[in-house]
Amino acid sequence: MRKALRLARKGWGLTSPNPAVGAVIVRESQVIGEGWHTAAGRPHAEIEAMRSAQAEMTGATLYVTLEPCSTHGRTPPCTDAITDAGFKRVVISCLDPNPKHAGRAVEILEERGIQVDVGLEEKTAAELNEAFFCWIRHRRPFVLLKLAMTADGRIATAGGRSQWITGESSRRRVQKMRQWADAVMVGAETVRQDDPSLLVRTPQSWSRQPLRLIASHSGRLGSSPQVLTDERGEARMVGCETPEEWHELLLQLGKEGITALLVEGGGDLAAAMLNAEAVDKVAFFIAPIVLGGKGSRPAVGGHDPTDLVDARRLQDAEMRRCGEDFLLTGYLSNVHRTD
Repeated sequence: MRKALRLARKGWGLTSPNPAVGAVIVRESQVIGEGWHTAAGRPHAEIEAMRSAQAEMTGATLYVTLEPCSTHGRTPPCTDAITDAGFKRVVISCLDPNPKHAGRAVEILEERGIQVDVGLEEKTAAELNEAFFCWIRHRRPFVLLKLAMTADGRIATAGGRSQWITGESSRRRVQKMRQWADAVMVGAETVRQDDPSLLVRTPQSWSRQPLRLIASHSGRLGSSPQVLTDERGEARMVGCETPEEWHELLLQLGKEGITALLVEGGGDLAAAMLNAEAVDKVAFFIAPIVLGGKGSRPAVGGHDPTDLVDARRLQDAEMRRCGEDFLLTGYLSNVHRTD
């Protein structure tokens, strides 16, 4: 199953609005086939694995990271292909997040005499597709808030200088996040100060650039920002004042097939979305430097809280090294969970 998960990651950022899925076929303790889902509309991982099989599949075991489809979509149901191939056992990491379909493939396969086991490496598989799970269940994108800050929680000097707080390893990780994202959002002040492209720059050949969103009430972005003039993808201005407006925006993006939204700051936008409870997960890149200064810009702005009870506690928080920096991740919602 871990091999199947590694295969699934080869579809990172390429399969939306479909999930990233990997599959491995084992017969007599030997891997005889493997595959992964490469893009929406392309064959599913199970089919790719069957096509690659180097030996007879009758009596073999199929390991797959997500419950096989059991209904007709762009492709026929994988449950039929699994049955026709003669598998004796199917091991599934996690079930389909759609309540209408969850467990249905298990029932179908068991009715056809195939042994089915569910739950192997379930947490890892669910996290790999947390954006897909959120979109299927709630019809809105999963929202990841990414900020790069100093050890004392600053994202820029008082004058707005912020390049570069974190190191090269962190910036490479951010490029992976942009690959994952269907849309990237920043505030107008970030555009005015940094003039970011909000595009995937590594690799340069990346074909699936995100929708670029700029949160602004005034519409003033400075002189010819590249996000509006580079003609390398769609860019939109959005303006939300209330929690209701933020959630309406997310639902609208969900209708457009946006499953993953990466929010890259700045501090006022981070505060607005946190206050609207419109953030599912945070990724804070923390550089081992202290900036200081009362006027230096905080990672999260907004109104001053009156008490510590107003703080938001991260769930499943993890801290890991990222080159010379540290990466803190944690959840503010449980929309991607399987339980």
